[in-house]
Amino acid sequence: MFQAGPMGLIGSLGVVSKVVLFLLFCFSVISWAIILFKWAAFRAADSEDHRFMGVLSKAKDVDEVARHAHRTTGSPCAKIFHGVVDRLGRASGESREPYDGSGGALGYDRHVMERTASHIAQGQIAKLESFLPFLATTGNISPFVGLLGTVMGIIDSFREIGTQGTASISAVAPGVSEALVATAAGLFAAIPAVIAYNYFLTRIRRAAFRMDSVVVELLTLLPAKSKSVPVGAKG
Repeated sequence: MFQAGPMGLIGSLGVVSKVVLFLLFCFSVISWAIILFKWAAFRAADSEDHRFMGVLSKAKDVDEVARHAHRTTGSPCAKIFHGVVDRLGRASGESREPYDGSGGALGYDRHVMERTASHIAQGQIAKLESFLPFLATTGNISPFVGLLGTVMGIIDSFREIGTQGTASISAVAPGVSEALVATAAGLFAAIPAVIAYNYFLTRIRRAAFRMDSVVVELLTLLPAKSKSVPVGAKG
């Protein structure tokens, strides 16, 4: 029997439709939790990145930027810079400085720098992409789950019509309207998830572009310090 109001409408649904609505409700709640969490995470990472890139673009010395990168723990760009500089330091026998203790310039391999930066960047991008597959899954399957509930509801409606022996609008409309609730719920869960997923992918592309520019900025700093003290000036 058709009941007015949201709770009455849900109460009049069949078992399958109720299970479908419960699943879609869970998908929707988890999706919104991920959306809010990732939005806060991206906002913090972008803020730290812009602050670090401002320091990097104005810096004249690698060590100055390295100290700032060590203190900036929430910036993917700072982690890439710190990782590359640390890799160069280990290559020269020093664990902290990208130049040797005598003041001579450190020889560096651009290919090694780019490979190191790419490896660290992949890890940072994977971190930024965490939980996004759930949003993509929700956007893809929620409409189909809702459609399943609708189909099952319509089947129940036609079975009830067959039992009553009448196909009037008053007999058909309540069952069809109840069945369509599942489709609406599926779209309600899917649309925000798809919008958020595409939005976060755009943010990740911007972050990846900033990460790529870190090595370029570092390369502009290394020759500047290399020229200050000739490599063969020792002893």
